[in-house]
Amino acid sequence: MDANITKRNELLAQKVIKGLESRNMSGYYAASKEEALACALELIDKGSSIGMGGCMSAFEIGLVDALKAGDYKFIDRAIEPDPRAAMLAAYDSDVFIASANAITEDGIMVNIDGNSNRVSAIAQGPRKVVFIVGMNKICDDLDGAMKRARNVAAPINAQRFGLSTPCAKTGSCFDCKSPDTICCQFLITRFSRHEGRIHVILVNDNLGF
Repeated sequence: MDANITKRNELLAQKVIKGLESRNMSGYYAASKEEALACALELIDKGSSIGMGGCMSAFEIGLVDALKAGDYKFIDRAIEPDPRAAMLAAYDSDVFIASANAITEDGIMVNIDGNSNRVSAIAQGPRKVVFIVGMNKICDDLDGAMKRARNVAAPINAQRFGLSTPCAKTGSCFDCKSPDTICCQFLITRFSRHEGRIHVILVNDNLGF
């Protein structure tokens, strides 16, 4: 990545981290995917049960492969015969891996969900939540974060899943009530009442959607 962009990202990340800390959440800056992976693994104790939603960012930094290969109890929905049982197990896991559809410069995170297993686990359940967030997800304010979640993340995910929603066909949100809609639940994470539960790794890269 260009040195000027990296410098800008580092400075912006420090602003976001201060915002997170003011909200009783921990923030970290990783200059590369490799640093992000190392940071994530430091936050996850060996032997922990690990749940995850559809977090593409975790795949992109190599975290999913590392968890599957390491001394962890990774709950893999892709191979579980009962997806609902896997979701419930993830809700009671030691660590939940997630990303954000958007995050503001002052540390507020926005997530949209269809089945709501991801947003419910972020809100409550797992003892620790580790977010992997690319610098492309940072927005000026909550309004901008909501717009990004609805007009960038949601259409791409709807297309990725092959869903028949207006946003999948046009690329922008229609506030639809389509049977295929993935915008069923909106979660705004603005504060954590439980110190040490939420950890956000900001990565100097474009990750996820």
